[in-house]
Amino acid sequence: MEKKHKTRVGRVISNKMDKTVVVTVETLRHHPLYKKTIRRAVKYKVHDEKNECRLGDTVKIIETRPLSKEKRWRVAEIITKREVVEVQPKEII
Repeated sequence: MEKKHKTRVGRVISNKMDKTVVVTVETLRHHPLYKKTIRRAVKYKVHDEKNECRLGDTVKIIETRPLSKEKRWRVAEIITKREVVEVQPKEII
């Protein structure tokens, strides 16, 4: 029987570790009493085998077996890359 793995879509907020990125996933919830929309953010440590993810990328992550003490997710695909604008320094006269 094939298991359905959980998937989430989030944004990379840190890529300073080797083969690991930190992804934040935001969800909107409706408060039952106060009828206000609440934004909830959860951070996941995600396995990135090829170190492809950069800050600001939107990624799809998928649940997997435990890879370390805190890593239980891996990058399934990079949905959008963050555009980096290169600024050329002007010549000083």
